[in-house]
Amino acid sequence: MDTRDKLRNRAETEKIAALLGERPEHLAFLETLPAEDLEKLREQAVAALFDGMPDMLDRIARATKLVPAGVAAAISQKALGPRLAAAVAGRLEPARAADIIEKLPVAFTAASCAHLDPRRIAGIVDRLDENLLVRISVTLAERGDHLTMGRFVGHLRDSALTRILPQVDDAVVLRTGFAVDQPQRLGRIVELMGDERLAQVIASAGDGLWPEALAVAGMVTGDQRARIATLAARQPQDRLDTLVRTVADQDLWESLLPLVALLGEEDRRAVAVLPSLRDPSVLAGMVPAVVATALWAEFLPLVELLPEESRKVVADAAGALTDEDLDALTREVDKQNLWELVLPLVELMEDAAKERIFALPAFQDQAP
Repeated sequence: MDTRDKLRNRAETEKIAALLGERPEHLAFLETLPAEDLEKLREQAVAALFDGMPDMLDRIARATKLVPAGVAAAISQKALGPRLAAAVAGRLEPARAADIIEKLPVAFTAASCAHLDPRRIAGIVDRLDENLLVRISVTLAERGDHLTMGRFVGHLRDSALTRILPQVDDAVVLRTGFAVDQPQRLGRIVELMGDERLAQVIASAGDGLWPEALAVAGMVTGDQRARIATLAARQPQDRLDTLVRTVADQDLWESLLPLVALLGEEDRRAVAVLPSLRDPSVLAGMVPAVVATALWAEFLPLVELLPEESRKVVADAAGALTDEDLDALTREVDKQNLWELVLPLVELMEDAAKERIFALPAFQDQAP
């Protein structure tokens, strides 16, 4: 598995669990599969669940066309309930479904949204009044249903998003971003938030939501990713320290190190002096992750700024790698021209480790 997909895998597993009415921990084994395969599995699960609906739903859908939208809405609310009403809505033409939804209480519609065929969302959302979309979205946020919001948010117009964002908690924004089904829209949502709100959202990650913040940073690009990295690095030290410890506990270095590489030197120094980066167990765990992901160009500039005792821990961890991993390290360092950063680490290694490195074919063939 490509470890850089770890957070995406976690999000996909949560989405599949929600579709199946299962607890995510019961499907934790899925997180070991490639993210692309999980996305395909989710699509297949949607097709199996919604295309295989009983013919009775088609008969109910046809019957709703014979009565006014208000009457159909009353039947949906009193006779069907949120789950069946959503199933029927998925069998209707989007315009007819929208007409009925506009006659329903917002709370009922929000409860139904979780059960709607995801493939029908875009067509229905395009036909709903914006005021109603805003009220439904805020109700979903209040219910804490970030998975359903993640399905819908990518289909909302900018004008609706601009009205919704001030009405939802910062934590909801992060959780929804983590679960978004249309990550290509996430950059636009970040843009609509503005600098002040984005700073608040990133600050809220310190309350146990660092994985969600890392996932969001991984889905945006360019300047937005650098902005998120900088805002995270400028959190109070104790909160920033929880980021590093969370990353260490959950082995998310492949998500954090590319962000550290985007920081200016002053912000990178703020990371380098964190108490967690003096913890040998944290530092030693970084090295295997960097080996697995080949993120040496992202890792070594941070190591250069660490206190000497921390750099010694990293050097010893690197020196304890297998010959195969050390040879791969040496070749990657040469490929990226990182010798200036690596040689000071080699100097800190024990003599036995130095001798192993100097004897490597990759070192002899490629080192300057």
